[in-house]
Amino acid sequence: MKKIEAIIKPFKLEEVKDALSEVGVTGMTVTEVKGFGRQKGHTELYRGSEYTVDFLPKLKVEVVVDDYESDHAVEVIVKAAKTGKIGDGKVFVSSIEDAVRIRTEEKGAKAV
Repeated sequence: MKKIEAIIKPFKLEEVKDALSEVGVTGMTVTEVKGFGRQKGHTELYRGSEYTVDFLPKLKVEVVVDDYESDHAVEVIVKAAKTGKIGDGKVFVSSIEDAVRIRTEEKGAKAV
């Protein structure tokens, strides 16, 4: 199994969610996060004072899929989240050793 973590712009959530459900991903976790990448935030003017916004609001979408589905899921996320502008985000893929569904005690891919 693979865990896919995608850091995306907040307004892209619905597109990513719809695209993932179209390819059969049945569950996901979404967390509001803040961060910055190469752009290092930006400067804003508020009431005459200039200040730096270091951490930009993003969403972290997490899904766990079978190994054979992971490449396709990543492609779908990238296509749905891409705007072509700086700050579109990142996708991280890591291996999951095991999973357990608490209610039924199913293990492995059945638990997902």
